Amino acid sequence: MDKKIDKSQVKKVAKLARLELSEAEIEEFAGQLNAIIDYVERMNKLNTEGVEPMAHCLPVSNVFRDDVIKESLGTEKTLANAPQSDGPFFKVPKILEES
Repeated sequence: MDKKIDKSQVKKVAKLARLELSEAEIEEFAGQLNAIIDYVERMNKLNTEGVEPMAHCLPVSNVFRDDVIKESLGTEKTLANAPQSDGPFFKVPKILEES
């Protein structure tokens, strides 16, 4: 891909994203985007035959613990530190107007 990102394309994308960019920023972003495209082009030239696609460069395993059924705290312990309670329930401030 020999096509480069020019200032008009940066201006168009900035307009779509509702960004106000100065001329200096437009030139800077055009250069940065072209550097990214050049890097991707270099990576596309690499021989990846026989390399299995992967989502991570390192082996990843699930770090979640197994679900284990155990006894709950119970209502009394659960509500012990609640600022306010109403019987077996947490009492919270009203946030909606009654209609």
